[in-house]
Amino acid sequence: MPKFFKKNSREMSVVVAIVVMFVFFGIADPIYVSTNNVRDIIEQATIYGLMGIGITGVIITGAIDLSVGSTLALVGVLVAKMAVNGVDPLICLILGLIFGLIFGAINGILVTKVKLQPFIATMGTMSVYRGLAYVFTNGYPILNIPQSYRRFIDGQLFPFVRVSVLIFFLFALVMHILLSKTRLGTHIYAIGGNVEATRLSGVRVEFNQTAIFALGMCGTALAAMIQVGKLGTGDPTTGNGWELNAIAATAIGGTSMAGGRGSIFGTVLGAILFAGLKVGLIVLGVDTFYQFIATGLVIILAAAIEVMQTNVSSKAKKA
Repeated sequence: MPKFFKKNSREMSVVVAIVVMFVFFGIADPIYVSTNNVRDIIEQATIYGLMGIGITGVIITGAIDLSVGSTLALVGVLVAKMAVNGVDPLICLILGLIFGLIFGAINGILVTKVKLQPFIATMGTMSVYRGLAYVFTNGYPILNIPQSYRRFIDGQLFPFVRVSVLIFFLFALVMHILLSKTRLGTHIYAIGGNVEATRLSGVRVEFNQTAIFALGMCGTALAAMIQVGKLGTGDPTTGNGWELNAIAATAIGGTSMAGGRGSIFGTVLGAILFAGLKVGLIVLGVDTFYQFIATGLVIILAAAIEVMQTNVSSKAKKA
């Protein structure tokens, strides 16, 4: 057990932070710890968490994906259009995941084959995907999403448990297994640790990077489809700036922005902490505008903690 805590010290610190957060906001306003409010926190964490889980692997390689918010909008309007036209919800789900794979693979190819910096490549596709969402809808939301689709993707499974929450945790499990139990996952961590050494050892770096861009975007595709089910509309404006929320979830969870370190478990916890903070500010009546300040401060704080932990670890090894 001590070995487990030592190995997962960052994740355990997030668990402690979540407990402190619930105690603080619960004392400030008891409604915060009510069953309905906790459910709202988990459901809000589902969207950020799926996006964050998707880019965790990308960030572990030392890259970044700024296009996830725009991809969420594009996949959302595409799936919404299919649902309105009577396409079976299961087919919508499958095609939505394929869209995610394609858009993620495009990002990966731009980085690995065209040799663009990930920041530049995904900043470009961020604008392209957002523009395509507007072109596809002429700037208008797609309304009247069928109830059959909404029940399929976000219906209530059990009291206080929706399908979307189950999807969230299932995707987290799949990505955890992928990163921690497969050769691809081993290569992803190796690339983030030292890309040149990994290439010299015979690993197909470009293939693995493209694969994680593509597979990771499936998380954003799932978030898009769940968002359509929750709101009952496919809106080309949705997801604007949400890439920061996804990055915040990964950073809080301990994924190193420099690459080589991170975990899906940490991102899940980071998403819950981040969603809980935003809901807590709302419960306390804090102006919505301050949430942007809180988001930025959280990212800075998480990055600072990562730097401090790295420095402490380096000094311990030297000693």
